[in-house]
Amino acid sequence: MTSPLLIVDAANVVGSVPDGWWRDRRGAAERLRDHLARYAADGVPGLLPGPLDVVLVVEGAARGVEPVQGVRVVAAPGEGDDTVVDLARAAAGRRCVVVTADRELRRRVAEHGAECAGPRTVRPV
Repeated sequence: MTSPLLIVDAANVVGSVPDGWWRDRRGAAERLRDHLARYAADGVPGLLPGPLDVVLVVEGAARGVEPVQGVRVVAAPGEGDDTVVDLARAAAGRRCVVVTADRELRRRVAEHGAECAGPRTVRPV
């Protein structure tokens, strides 16, 4: 059986809390990546049981963030939203949850059968 896929829109999740992320976009994405690693084995409480395939989509200044055990990092060649949609499309037939608050992105991935969850689902507190 294939593990569920969790796709995280890094820019949207990082940007959901005004904690100074704009001063170090790459560092903020790396902190999020490190936080997401815990979900790979155990899943996201109340949303997805583990193990999960976790993908963090980065763009702009966050490009170059390296993967860590449990989290694959995909650098969007252009708009991060387009890359998230491409990943959701490729996951057809598999449970896929996209984490973003972007309404248009939610609409686009839903067309490919993905579920959506808000940033608080995975955002470190």
